[in-house]
Amino acid sequence: MNDTEKIREHYQGDNLRARVEAALEAAGLGSGHLSQTVLAPLDQFHMRGLAATVDLAAAAAIKSGDKVLDIGSGLGGPSRYLASTYNCHVQGIDLNAEFVDAAIFLSERAGLTEKVAYTCANALSLPFKLQTFDAAWTQHVAMNIADRDSLYAEIFRVLRPGGRLAIYDVVDGGAGALHFPVPWSRSSETSFLLTNIAMLEALERQGFRVVSWVDQTTAGIAWAIERARASDAVRSRDPLDLNLVMGTDFGAMSQNFVKNLVESRAGLSQVVVERPT
Repeated sequence: MNDTEKIREHYQGDNLRARVEAALEAAGLGSGHLSQTVLAPLDQFHMRGLAATVDLAAAAAIKSGDKVLDIGSGLGGPSRYLASTYNCHVQGIDLNAEFVDAAIFLSERAGLTEKVAYTCANALSLPFKLQTFDAAWTQHVAMNIADRDSLYAEIFRVLRPGGRLAIYDVVDGGAGALHFPVPWSRSSETSFLLTNIAMLEALERQGFRVVSWVDQTTAGIAWAIERARASDAVRSRDPLDLNLVMGTDFGAMSQNFVKNLVESRAGLSQVVVERPT
């Protein structure tokens, strides 16, 4: 089994769309419009949730009418936020067909099918022509990709001159090996963290220029601590959470993620780079 197959297996959930529909029904949301706030516990699959998406979008300076590529679009939360907030058009890609199907369904329920679209594709071989997009977007995705040069080269290829790549990624904190499992991998086999310096070098090798680079590690830890203060009883009554997507061991994954951040084994970086004009 190669890395791509192992990664797909990690995120593969049988009948995900049906399980999402059942969870919505259980939450009293079986019909009607679905808002960003309602879906955020389920479809913002990264540390700091919707707040991280809001911050990254502001830093990326997304504009009305922009054509945006969301790489690793998951259930589509960030792409729907971008489309509804900035009046842009977003094309999402994901390696997992189950995620793509669920994202399409949720976008229909959110009334955004004219502004968002999703397809199953590999980030190392993007099915788009040269200079197709005004912006590219990726949150908590590159940790699963060993070949960063190919990833960033593909993104550079499909961006128009002056186009920006917005990144929110987990990085190697430098304090030792990770505690596993974590949300993106159950073992070191499919976890490929880079230090900030190595990530910068990989981006610059492909021709990107840094616009901004912000350490969000402290903010991520604070967010996780605040969430932990909510009682288990309250959380268990909400059927819309990431256990639905990742299974019963997601709690252990999340705890290890926070532990890795606290012990500086991992960090969080919010980065915006640009393809020069």
